[in-house]
Amino acid sequence: MPGFWSGRKSEEGGAVSQDFRHALMQEVMKTELLRIKALIATAAVLSAILWTVYFFAPEEISRMWHGNLRPHYLYSIIVPFVLFELWVHGAITRHMRKGLDLPIFRRYIGALIETSMPTMALALHINGMGSVAALGFVAPLIYFIFIILSTLRLDFWLSTFTGAVAAIELFCMAMFYHPATGAEAEPVYYHAARSLIVFACGVLAGAVGHQLRRQFESSIRAATARDRITNLFGQHVSPQVVDRLMAEGAGAAAGSDIRRVAVMFVDFRSFTAGARDRSPQEVVDRLDGAFAVLVEILDRHGGIVNKFLGDGFLALFGAPLEAPDPAHRAVAAAREMLEANDRVNKATAWPLRIGIGIHIGEVVAGSIGSPRRKEYTVIGDTVNFAARIEALNKDFNSQFLVSQAVHDALGEDCKDAVALGEVPIRGYDRPMAVWQLG
Repeated sequence: MPGFWSGRKSEEGGAVSQDFRHALMQEVMKTELLRIKALIATAAVLSAILWTVYFFAPEEISRMWHGNLRPHYLYSIIVPFVLFELWVHGAITRHMRKGLDLPIFRRYIGALIETSMPTMALALHINGMGSVAALGFVAPLIYFIFIILSTLRLDFWLSTFTGAVAAIELFCMAMFYHPATGAEAEPVYYHAARSLIVFACGVLAGAVGHQLRRQFESSIRAATARDRITNLFGQHVSPQVVDRLMAEGAGAAAGSDIRRVAVMFVDFRSFTAGARDRSPQEVVDRLDGAFAVLVEILDRHGGIVNKFLGDGFLALFGAPLEAPDPAHRAVAAAREMLEANDRVNKATAWPLRIGIGIHIGEVVAGSIGSPRRKEYTVIGDTVNFAARIEALNKDFNSQFLVSQAVHDALGEDCKDAVALGEVPIRGYDRPMAVWQLG
């Protein structure tokens, strides 16, 4: 496959990703199958037309061909051609199922055999109606069918090769059967000019195919980038975040580094107890509905859900995308989440009490996991401390607690904060200041 993919640089690090190569290869081979079907359909239509004309106007056919045409003459070309195309169709299908590409030399051999079919038809025409009539009849025009459909190969050089084969064979047939001799014979450049036009059409078809290929590559690259982001950051990443990650480069966002991030833990209090008396579908529906409301608020404030944790989740502000004032964004989102949850509780028979804890600090952010499956996450003391703060809501019968670092980052924007003093934190040697917000 190196020859087939040569000259193509990848978007990251100079190596095209295997997913991108495979997806592009599949699309190219699909268009190749479409081209083969179009050729077979064209051959079938031409055969039908031949039989129709031969049946309804046999005298015209006899006059044009000087009585030398028999339909089975042309079928001696059409039938092997259709069988060859069916064999190629089967070979491509088998390679697609195995995830393999056709060798480049087989593509060129196939193009040579296909493009030689009109030459054989032209030779049959010349033998039947004479060189002058045959060279001016439809057989030379059949080359253009192959040239036009070669655009579906999505390969500039294959289309150019098709045009070159057609031009050379047409020129050779003209010079062999209708040489430039005698006073009334056309000069060499007459046939050369016709062949040059055929070759130019092959080059133009290659340019069109190359442009189509570039559009395929752009679409596939965007799709694979979206899939990579979704696999890395989870399906709960909003479309807006996906667009920003694609614009800024998912590779850079997914790289491991140290970031200053506001970490938010959210948990529904006593959810397990309420779920005991309800069906599994009721539990899932209630939880999905609650998450939908909260995640939508996070999206609007520039946060993302890093992972769902049963009846809660971990959200980040400032990773994987940089965000100004992550503490302000996190607190504003938390306040709106509490208000939205209260509105939902008034309209449902199963009210849920929410608990939120926020801490801000440095974390190690990056994609972590096995080579087969990685996930973007954050680790560090900041994450652990945020989880401990959220757990304190149960002790204080509160809903929204923040650390001293968040309180300091908010400044004048947290005048409603209530100091809970130095609170013992599980896993920490000394008490930590905790603040309650409404």
